[in-house]
Amino acid sequence: MPELPEVEALSAFLGGRLTGRVIAGVQPVAISALKTYDPPVSALEGRTVGAVGRRGKFLDVEAGGLHLVVHLARAGWLRWRDEVPVGAAKPGARNPLALRVRLEGGDGFDLTEAGTKKGLAVYVVADPDEVPGVARLGPDPLDPGFTVGDFAALLRGERRRVKGVLRDQTVVAGVGNAYSDEVLHAARMSPYKVASSLTEEEAARLYEALGGTLREAVERSRGLAAGELKAEKKLGMRVHGRTGQPCPVCGDTVREVSFADTSLQYCPTCQTGGKPLADRRLSRLLK
Repeated sequence: MPELPEVEALSAFLGGRLTGRVIAGVQPVAISALKTYDPPVSALEGRTVGAVGRRGKFLDVEAGGLHLVVHLARAGWLRWRDEVPVGAAKPGARNPLALRVRLEGGDGFDLTEAGTKKGLAVYVVADPDEVPGVARLGPDPLDPGFTVGDFAALLRGERRRVKGVLRDQTVVAGVGNAYSDEVLHAARMSPYKVASSLTEEEAARLYEALGGTLREAVERSRGLAAGELKAEKKLGMRVHGRTGQPCPVCGDTVREVSFADTSLQYCPTCQTGGKPLADRRLSRLLK
């Protein structure tokens, strides 16, 4: 799933190509991706793009007073085209194309989504806060005004595990499964630790790891084309997606805990005092 660093990079990538350009056509292909109908996507046509921004994991393209807001979900992506094909694209179960945007001049981009489980969402609104997911977002961890005191206050009273708190978009915006693994590894903290139990020092350490990990990932992605971002994200991971490989910090084997539709990765030496975390799903399989 694209998270804050990738969406930030996509925002910069698109900003350099869309700002000041006129939208010539918007073609919805996967109707299920459209979450708003008034105004219609066609209302964007003829408008000039003023800015491209990010709200958490949402892309925001402002054009003539309207906003095209996109959430790429788990398997969505953006593909830039120097020449957008002319003619209507055919919808179908095997066609990953969800939405096509063409600019005056003939270039533009496609929004695509792989797989059969669809979650990509497209909104056309007058204000991004009309999008429920945007309205519920917590503070952006890269906002200069977001302090360690603000972060510590968010953790107080949270009886959930810190991994789940980091992924909750209403607590902090933009962090998903991959970067929560990376943040916790950088903080040398167990993903099972209860958020409200963190000491002042631990909360400060997690705050520094959160900002540092995300800023580092954004910097690595800066200037990359949209098609290069997925590979860069994978290369930058220290524990996420690296089950069975050596931890780059201590050399211990990266381990995994599996859940129904997701998993987490961690280093026992760096994060849990050398003790493997219980994997209830695996335990059930072994019985």
